[in-house]
Amino acid sequence: MKIIAIIPARYASSRFPAKVLADINGKPMIQRVFEQAKKSSKLDEVFIATDNQIVFDKVKTFTSNVLMTKDTHISGTDRIAEAALLLEEKNAEFDFIINIQGDEPFIHPEQIDGLADILLKNKDTQLATLVSEIKESETLFDVNVVKAIFDINYKAIYFSRNPIPFVRNTEKENWLSENTFYRHIGMYAYQKDVLQQITKLSPSKLELAESLEQLRWIENGFEIQVAITPYESIGIDTPQDLVNYDLRKQRS
Repeated sequence: MKIIAIIPARYASSRFPAKVLADINGKPMIQRVFEQAKKSSKLDEVFIATDNQIVFDKVKTFTSNVLMTKDTHISGTDRIAEAALLLEEKNAEFDFIINIQGDEPFIHPEQIDGLADILLKNKDTQLATLVSEIKESETLFDVNVVKAIFDINYKAIYFSRNPIPFVRNTEKENWLSENTFYRHIGMYAYQKDVLQQITKLSPSKLELAESLEQLRWIENGFEIQVAITPYESIGIDTPQDLVNYDLRKQRS
């Protein structure tokens, strides 16, 4: 069984234009992501999918594994689906694709390995993702942090921007001591054929309500397998995020 990773690298970004090319200690962000992904022991290959010639040319300076995709894709999942088809046209062989965000230059290879382990244990897995335990109330009640709940077989039940579950008859400041909560880490693994199926689905009511595309998949009956990781993800959304990360490193 072969597992590949595809890193979507969109050029446009409302809060941080061309952020995938932002310099991090002498290397563009997308190169940092690529190099971290290559450290995974479970991946057969890593590719980058972009919609911009400038990004394409920069990526070509450190790897030939780059694909040019359309600039009309709404989500990274759609871009990865096109990239997967382009690879199949080139006779590339793979069974699963892992989506690694192009704005996470500090991703832990162990996170990728943990996601790949789900696939290696069960080749019939449709979709898989990661969660980590929430330890701070600020994170729990932050609507920008997506929370997840799952069943005893680690299959996702729901994702929400609100804290889930709701802890009845308990003051909110005590919720973390009464229940275990998990934040969603937005890295996905897709079975090759399932990836093409989910990108053809129309937006669903729950997806539109929460602005979370994974709810579309659940509403349409697809199963998302979950694994718990001890590692946090650090996404870069604004120039200030890079400054904040450097400050955290200096204090540690």
